[in-house]
Amino acid sequence: MASINMPRTLLLILLSVAAAFGPLLGQGRNYGRSMVITQQGIAATSQTLASQAGAMILAKGGSAVDAAIAANAVLAVVEPMKTGLGGDLFVLYQEGSTGKLVGLNASGTAPKALSPEFLAKQGIKSMPQSGIHSFTVPGAVDGWAQIHKRYGKLPWKDLFQSAIAYAEKGFPVTEAIQESWTQSVGRIQPNAESVRVFLPGGRIPKEGDLFKNPDIGHALRLIADQGPSAFYKGEIAAAILKTSQKLGGTMTAEDLAGFSSEWVTPISVDYRGWKIAELPPNSQGFAALEMLNIMEVTPASPFGALSPNEMHKRIEAMKLAYADVRRYNADPHTYDAPVTQLLSKEYAKKRSALIDPKHANCDVPNGDPVGSNTTYLTVVDKDGNMASWIESVYSEFGSGLTAEGMGFIMQNRGGLFTLDPKHPNVLAGGKRPFHTIIPAFMEKGDLHIGFGIMGGANQPLAHAQFASNIVDFGMNVQAALEAPRFTKYTSAGCDVSIEVRVPAATLQQLSERGHEVRIRREYTQEMGRGQAILHDSKTGINYGASDPRADGAAVPEPVQ
Repeated sequence: MASINMPRTLLLILLSVAAAFGPLLGQGRNYGRSMVITQQGIAATSQTLASQAGAMILAKGGSAVDAAIAANAVLAVVEPMKTGLGGDLFVLYQEGSTGKLVGLNASGTAPKALSPEFLAKQGIKSMPQSGIHSFTVPGAVDGWAQIHKRYGKLPWKDLFQSAIAYAEKGFPVTEAIQESWTQSVGRIQPNAESVRVFLPGGRIPKEGDLFKNPDIGHALRLIADQGPSAFYKGEIAAAILKTSQKLGGTMTAEDLAGFSSEWVTPISVDYRGWKIAELPPNSQGFAALEMLNIMEVTPASPFGALSPNEMHKRIEAMKLAYADVRRYNADPHTYDAPVTQLLSKEYAKKRSALIDPKHANCDVPNGDPVGSNTTYLTVVDKDGNMASWIESVYSEFGSGLTAEGMGFIMQNRGGLFTLDPKHPNVLAGGKRPFHTIIPAFMEKGDLHIGFGIMGGANQPLAHAQFASNIVDFGMNVQAALEAPRFTKYTSAGCDVSIEVRVPAATLQQLSERGHEVRIRREYTQEMGRGQAILHDSKTGINYGASDPRADGAAVPEPVQ
């Protein structure tokens, strides 16, 4: 449905039904899944096999990082269009003993020989969204190695056994992944290697089909045995370079061998007494924080998160924040984004003043503070160490290209560069692009929450909705994840997609204020697929939540 203009008679009927059943329904919870509550660790991912693999590592004495790597490796096998060896990684990690929060940016750079001038000679006038010129150095494997070196407990080789087994022996394709496979198959069809690997027998695997990928099993064995050097200097690097050269790409051995992840300091804001943290640019995390700052200027609605006024404020705050992130986010090694000014409370007041409480703004400009598909997981171990962890090949099936003989998709993160020479995010060799994937963290006193909600440009607004659901409306982590969400991928226009579970009266009033409401089904992957874990450092109890929009689960560490 493209828009909504609900007849008054129908609206009155729906409101009457809600009034009749409201008291009865209000006696119980209004969310479906229970939280997972345990004294042991928890691994929460978008696929149950990956969550189980992480929980098994925790049971063997592994740290939160060990479990996250094991789960991420399984996700690379069972969610091949969303994540994998050919993608990038970002992590927020909190040390249980000290409470220190650190960040890791494992996003790769453009090949040094790739430039606007090179593309112009090929007749390319806008940044490619697929194909070899959208491919940047994959940072995930190096990121795994860097964070394992600092926070791992178990041997590196032990972390990949589940992923290798699922690659070689196969796994049954799940519901949401079959849906994604079907919707994104067009991206891989032009590449013979991708067709060979991901369309066995020439067709899309059906739900319940056993899918095997021995090629990625081979790549995982190389990484397990030889470490990251196998990927950046060894046999896997050779396969990447062979693929690139065959397709006219510019990637070199020096581009791969010279890459290193970077430890960074998280950025944060205070939102009504809670510290909300994200990663700095080139991540788009500051958009979530700016959106929360703008929302904080006015009180939360006493009528709930799904009331017309609250939904309207959230949508309009999102547009203002997104206009800024698209203007100011870029690689900090080449551009000093004004993050401090963008996240100041004074700037939030200026941006908030642009919100008309009665009318939607369809043309939102960026401000002037001086004068950004995916897999997310989160893990907590028995010692209270927490990993908020996100990894992606960007678009589903990334560039559409598969590294020859290695069974993994090569990302298309380069598609987020611009060719506008005046923009800070303009393409340049050796530069990191604007990045959409963002892990998040929030805490107040003894309560610490690692969370993330994937889905490209959807992520900052989904983060802000989740945080507000907890802070403003007292939801627990599972209820906050399940609550109906809206999404919008740009700051321009008045279109907004909203799940049908939002009350009819709210949808009607949003339409009357000028929002072009697009109704979506009850739980749709379009709103992102989230995971969350709350650790109470006073009691030592952990609470896990997993989004029903995905196939996953929060799986507790089994007691030995």
